[in-house]
Amino acid sequence: MAHLSILAAEFGEDIPYVGGLERGFPFRGRRIPFLNRQKGIYRSAVQTGPAALSIHTSAKSPYDDEIVEDGFIYAYRAGDVNQSDNRALRAAYELQVPIVYFIGTRPSWYKPVFPCYVRSDDPVARSVVVTPGTFVGPVDEPAPTPLEDLDERRYAVRQTRVRLHQARFRGRVVPAYSSQCAICTLKEIRLLDAAHIVGDLESGGEPTVRNGLSLCSTHHRAFDQSLVGVSPDYTVHVSRRLLEDEDGPMLDLLKGFHDIPLQLPVRELDRPDRERLEVRFERFLELAG
Repeated sequence: MAHLSILAAEFGEDIPYVGGLERGFPFRGRRIPFLNRQKGIYRSAVQTGPAALSIHTSAKSPYDDEIVEDGFIYAYRAGDVNQSDNRALRAAYELQVPIVYFIGTRPSWYKPVFPCYVRSDDPVARSVVVTPGTFVGPVDEPAPTPLEDLDERRYAVRQTRVRLHQARFRGRVVPAYSSQCAICTLKEIRLLDAAHIVGDLESGGEPTVRNGLSLCSTHHRAFDQSLVGVSPDYTVHVSRRLLEDEDGPMLDLLKGFHDIPLQLPVRELDRPDRERLEVRFERFLELAG
């Protein structure tokens, strides 16, 4: 988990398998994989204990259908209930040891959720419930531990669900824009976000590519605060308040993108929906000043 934290610092919320997770982690002079992409349940051959090390779900899995109030429903591997992978998953429940849940956000990219714990096991339904845990102790050596308080567990599940939604939305939107900011063309992946045109809690706010813009952190914040807007003809606009302000070079960077064309996805089907942009641009004009 410490090595996963390093990869997360390098790549951000979701981590690529190629060049990232494929590196594995060192253990007693050997390189150990984080997960087995051919199987959902993974226990390393070098382990002496019986419990699974990690589980994973592909980007195609409809994870919303598998989330309950207390955690994530994770199915046994097909076949005998007592086959080796299922025994490893059930041992994680019996021993209450921490595992990592790798959830696919796009092909070959995963968001690692850790520490996680298998909190219940139902052999009849052939599934377990996995919940996020937490870290406690010193900053330099925090120890994973389960969340025992029911309200804390449910809050952690809700927060994880939101982060997964954002990660999968980002995993669709950012690649559509060739992994660059649609305004300033910054290509640093760790500084790129998927911005909703229409908010996900509003009507029409579905997490689709056409309702998203790939923006760097600065332009995402400016877009959310209606300091920068995009008109339905795909032109970038900067608020009059910013244009008239003369407070330093950072503002000059923002003002320099006024009245320029938005950098669009190559595929026409991925380009921003003009009706959604119109709704959002009207709000920008009301608030921009």
